[in-house]
Amino acid sequence: MILSKLKKQKLIHPPQFLIDGVVYLTMMGSIAYGATSDSSDIDIYGITIPPKEDIFPHLRGEIVGFGRQKKRFDQWQEHNITTQDDKKTYDFSVYSIIKFFNLAMKNNINILDSLFVPQRCIVYTTQVGNLIRENRKLFLHKGSYHSTKGYAYQQLHKMKTKKPTEGKRKEDVDKYGMDLKFAYHIVRLLGEAEQILIEGDLDLERNSEQLKSIRRGEWKFEEVENYFTTKERELETVYKTSKLQHSPDEKQIKNLLLKCLEHHYGSLDKMVAKETTGQEVLNAIQGVIDNFK
Repeated sequence: MILSKLKKQKLIHPPQFLIDGVVYLTMMGSIAYGATSDSSDIDIYGITIPPKEDIFPHLRGEIVGFGRQKKRFDQWQEHNITTQDDKKTYDFSVYSIIKFFNLAMKNNINILDSLFVPQRCIVYTTQVGNLIRENRKLFLHKGSYHSTKGYAYQQLHKMKTKKPTEGKRKEDVDKYGMDLKFAYHIVRLLGEAEQILIEGDLDLERNSEQLKSIRRGEWKFEEVENYFTTKERELETVYKTSKLQHSPDEKQIKNLLLKCLEHHYGSLDKMVAKETTGQEVLNAIQGVIDNFK
């Protein structure tokens, strides 16, 4: 695994438990969208499962909300890590499975993208990682429209107001009149919002040719603005007619999370109280009655 290799080379410094707990790692960014350039850095997103005492603090005697609370792990990030052999540069973002599920449930678009990447982008996965990916559509709901449109609006605002002072992005502004990276993300995000609402699915490479044309500087500033205005209007209609669920099914997502944790830790009987169905209660009562026959 790439994390083990880089840690041995002392190029990264994750928490001690993190590498052993990793269940999923994938390449993100332009590589996942099919719009990469040879100079692109490699963004790696991942999921790790911390020690069980970190998720269930009562196991170490901690009472949540009382006294001094031990800081719990939620994510690890390190950027601009250049390998010694092939000179590739990596940015790492590895999330606790709890934070990852929470962000996915809120339809954070970067987190969703990490689950819908093409198979070729997956760097490392375990049975738990596969389980999460196989159930990725479970996280999708109409709230994705609001969060994704919000991100697109932020990119539009930056494209209008933020002027880089050096490097390739400054060269792009000088040559094309806009930061191509912001423009590229505006179009990408709105396309993803549309896919989710209409299809309840996400193909990150669907609009790769369109995105590559933006990166080549073939769109004008006004075209990007007009695309945003038109697509925003179209998405309002799509939102109203979408058959996607309005909000996340928290119960199903929680069950998936518990299944992942149980696979990793073993039985959770002493760690978490599980909900029982009415039929299970009736069966238990019948069992007691049978014992007295």
